[in-house]
Amino acid sequence: MSKYKGKKVLIVGFGISGVSAAKYMAKRGAKIFVTDTKQRTELAESVNACADLKIEYELGRHNNKTFTSVDLIVVSPGVPLNIKPFEEAREARIPITNEIELAAQAIKEPLIAVTGTNGKTTTTALIGEMFKADGKVAYVGGNIGKPLLDYVTEGQKADVVVAELSSFQLELAQRLIPAVAVFTNLEPDHLDRYPDFDAYAAAKKRLLTACDRNSFVVMNYDSPSIAKFAEENPGKLMWFTRQDPMKVGGEFSENFIGSYYDPSQKRVVSKVTGREELYDLSQLKIFGDHNKENLMAAINAARAMGVSQKAIQAVINTFKGVSHRLEFVRRKDGVYFFNDSKGTNVMSVQRSLSAFGTNPIILIAGGKDKNQEFAPLVDLVKKKCKILILLGEAKEKINRAIGDVAETYLVGTFEEAVLLAYQKSRSGDIVLLSPGCASYDMFRNYEERGEYFKKIVNQL
Repeated sequence: MSKYKGKKVLIVGFGISGVSAAKYMAKRGAKIFVTDTKQRTELAESVNACADLKIEYELGRHNNKTFTSVDLIVVSPGVPLNIKPFEEAREARIPITNEIELAAQAIKEPLIAVTGTNGKTTTTALIGEMFKADGKVAYVGGNIGKPLLDYVTEGQKADVVVAELSSFQLELAQRLIPAVAVFTNLEPDHLDRYPDFDAYAAAKKRLLTACDRNSFVVMNYDSPSIAKFAEENPGKLMWFTRQDPMKVGGEFSENFIGSYYDPSQKRVVSKVTGREELYDLSQLKIFGDHNKENLMAAINAARAMGVSQKAIQAVINTFKGVSHRLEFVRRKDGVYFFNDSKGTNVMSVQRSLSAFGTNPIILIAGGKDKNQEFAPLVDLVKKKCKILILLGEAKEKINRAIGDVAETYLVGTFEEAVLLAYQKSRSGDIVLLSPGCASYDMFRNYEERGEYFKKIVNQL
């Protein structure tokens, strides 16, 4: 008998994660209540997805009493945990969990968890493809694709579960024990949700706390904040770096386990298994130094779990990247259009600009600010961008920070931004959508923003 049978379960936030939790709890006989500050019309897709379930809805607002009259609360990632109803629920000792934690308790297969500020999705996708190329079944989900609970509810069977986990999803991690934990990098982000960088880093660090001595822990040596995590690492540490550890010297080189990039030979040198393995990058189709980091993180995770060298090399040769991450859209009149809608913070914009050579860039940026500082972009924008086109809620703030270093235009609509970029472009230019901001001021999510960009570009 399910421990949730007959229990009153409140689901807070009814997006993709909330729907997954509702279906999971319904299958286990729980009495389901849903609350969301959005109206029913805004949640039509989610409500329709659960039309066959018996659910009591409380939409358009949160009623504090509801939070204290249930047996369990399941909170969606987008809902901050510091709102008043949660305070009252904690005072009433109502347990609060999330979809990821419920999944972690139910999944029996090895879990590879990937977190970090940038690169999570590409790294997660690469790991999934490496298992697939090796003839193994990998369920890829979490913050990428489908919720992890769907894997449980639908009764799927895989050899391994690969999950991208955001800081929001890790905030309530309790019984999550990964076979492999991957930390891509760590830079300021989501400062509209967290009081400071330390609080954001602490949320990411919960994945490290969840590891045990049998966990493989993959860390970015070139990210100072991640490298610092190693001081408290409880598992089997594997590094990845763009530096040659033999030249860095010291204890790091003597005890190096992991992978590093050798630019002179365009290859990755891996020392995960105790012997040196070489991976040729001459056919690599994703570009930018950041993607070499993502690739090395994936190699470490895959080899730690026994994926063959042959399968990994096959993926290196064929992987074309992930939608909305420096995605090539088309070339028109000699102008190259790239969709980097997933570039929702300053660091990701820096990485995207650095990925290109000397071609002049017309950068489209802006959206909903996450309480970031945009000044760190000054030098790169001055060096790389011939035109800056700004839009959304953050356009004035970005303009004050970097508007003086390139020819800058502030526009009112997304379509206007793309059309202006095309009008100002010349053959050889790159038009890059890399907003550096969230999308919620104009779109439901970054995917919708990226798809709209591609639609406009393909109609030019």
